[in-house]
Amino acid sequence: MTDQSNLTSNIYALLIGIDCYQPNQLYRNLKGAVRDINLVASYLLKTLKIPSERIFRLTSPNPEVAGTIECNDPKPTYANIVTKFQELTEIAQPGEQVYIYYSGHGGRATTIYPEVKGADQNDEGIVPMDIGDGGRYLLDLELAMLLKRMTDKGLIVTVIMDSCHSGGTTRGDAEIRSTDKTDTTPPNKKSLVASREELIENWKILTERFEGDIAWVPPTKNYLLLAACRPNEYAYEYAFDGKERHGALTYWLIQTLATSSTGLSFRKLYDRVCAQIQSKFPQQLPMLIGDGDREVFGNKNLPHYYSVTVSSVEANQKQLVLNAGLAHGLSSGTRFAIFPLNATDFANRQQQLAIVEIVEVQASKSAAKVLEPKEGGIEVREDSKIEPGAPAVMVSAPVNLVGRVLLLDNKEAGDKEHQLPTDLVDKQQEALEKVRQALTGNGWVVEVQASAELKSHYQVAVGRNGEYEISSETPFKNLGMPLKIDAPEAAIAAVKRLIHLAKYQAVRAIDNPTSELNKYLEFELVDQEKKSFTEPSNIVLKHGQSVFLRLENKFSQPLNIAVLDLEPTWAISQYPIGGIEDIFFSLDADQAIYLKMRPALPEGENSKQATETLKVFATRGLANFQWLALPALNVELGQRGDNPEQQLEKKAEERAARGESADVSPLNNLLSMIGADVDNAPPLTRAMLYESDPNADWLTKQVTFTITQ
Repeated sequence: MTDQSNLTSNIYALLIGIDCYQPNQLYRNLKGAVRDINLVASYLLKTLKIPSERIFRLTSPNPEVAGTIECNDPKPTYANIVTKFQELTEIAQPGEQVYIYYSGHGGRATTIYPEVKGADQNDEGIVPMDIGDGGRYLLDLELAMLLKRMTDKGLIVTVIMDSCHSGGTTRGDAEIRSTDKTDTTPPNKKSLVASREELIENWKILTERFEGDIAWVPPTKNYLLLAACRPNEYAYEYAFDGKERHGALTYWLIQTLATSSTGLSFRKLYDRVCAQIQSKFPQQLPMLIGDGDREVFGNKNLPHYYSVTVSSVEANQKQLVLNAGLAHGLSSGTRFAIFPLNATDFANRQQQLAIVEIVEVQASKSAAKVLEPKEGGIEVREDSKIEPGAPAVMVSAPVNLVGRVLLLDNKEAGDKEHQLPTDLVDKQQEALEKVRQALTGNGWVVEVQASAELKSHYQVAVGRNGEYEISSETPFKNLGMPLKIDAPEAAIAAVKRLIHLAKYQAVRAIDNPTSELNKYLEFELVDQEKKSFTEPSNIVLKHGQSVFLRLENKFSQPLNIAVLDLEPTWAISQYPIGGIEDIFFSLDADQAIYLKMRPALPEGENSKQATETLKVFATRGLANFQWLALPALNVELGQRGDNPEQQLEKKAEERAARGESADVSPLNNLLSMIGADVDNAPPLTRAMLYESDPNADWLTKQVTFTITQ
């Protein structure tokens, strides 16, 4: 899946598997942790051909497990684990990769660092085999220091933990990798990682980023964590083949890697593994923190296009579940194209496996039926098989999300702003006819005629400088460099901008005002002293002014939240809570957090004022809002440094080099994360703003403010 010569020269791995623990009151022996390590080691050695001298193992087999062979691996005691971390930090050189894989129990204990954790709070960590008799956990403060030393040296660090963060209970024939109790026994050993003062100081530095709980995450892009579950969730081990136990994360992680013919990013791997785990253990959701675009066991970043994910598929391949629902603006009748797991070109209809239509919508998931090939409008290969984790891209928007476009081709000659120079008047119809052709058949924006009953959302005309001008009563700002009407494929680029604007406005419109959660979630922008603004509906901030976004959960249960930033550049990004980019943050009952931010005017813009919106989504259940993200409007046009005409000329040249005609389906190059069915008009569906159940378990709130110089 990757360049083997690169892999063998720059990867180290520390593999820790613990099935057998010294006698203790809390942690029973496991049966699959060492098997996990053996599975990972086999993949590294046999598939990736990493030399054995670069792989360090610490294992504690369970002697009661049939077929277990006593090995010569050093034991995963607290001292040995710390020593191996330190050895790896010394051996590995800047730019090299270090993979740390832990399989075993996770635990929690009454904190021994109340100065930074607070009284009666807990420390979390992994459980060494010698935890019995007052032994010591490898605590979160210590892990933070060990990882910081690695990243400070310039190592690229990946931590994969197939364990619980904290408590749980055994259910059925699946074993929980933790205990349901908090250890209150003080350790009888001092930290071998660093002095108490150093550990506390490092933790303080980390927690300055965010007021509240924090994962032990170094503030660097050279670090990635893939954990089997979230805090207070369960990490299961199970006999998947009916005989041998494995951790759920490890089993499906290796299965996915082994069956992937091309390189996977960690985010793609995560989507696939999550879907598989959720299909078996709905209460276990893995957590990915860090640079998810990085290639698994590779050196490069892979492009990632956010999409909805197939959560589960029935054996007959006729019904499936998608991980998006009412909270994402979906409704019955909306259609999605399903692609293979490794697909990246979502504009390529030849890669589509099926078209599905939503038949039932819940807060954060939807049931869909697979349409017959003739009904879906595609030819399905006989070997096509939809798998959990497969990406799904919307091909038809609900009717109230479809943007209506009016083409204004009747400007008169003159010197006024709404008129044109004489030489451009006769070019209007030809230029706008190209836009009309480019609009044909997509699922997001459609042409309408001037009408008092059906007003347009957008108007397209030729501007005084010979460019395509996009307006909504007044011309839009921050759309990037002008698109000259004579430039190759400029009309296609103009339609791309229209689709982008429609998607942006669709996210802005998502609402559920009757949700019973409205009165429980407080969401406001406050000043640098954490005080409310006197006019919350008319907040004006100076460029770079420090403010806080306050969120408080007054509900009796945790709420899973995500904050989207609708930026002046027409980008939509997810705001990293506590510096952590995750699909959501669990805001506990009665918990308040303050997110520090410095809003700024867009770079390179002449305007002295811009409007920005922050939008919070909250659900009781699991939800992923990352697929709603958009880049800045003109990012996809081409390489940085090229103006739009140069970018469009390059695209035309690339098509000619591939032997494609100029009239190739005009939407093939449109923003793939939005999705467009290039041949079929969108079917009518229900509106997005619907009558919601008063007991709906999701809501969204937003705050809009103005930024000035």
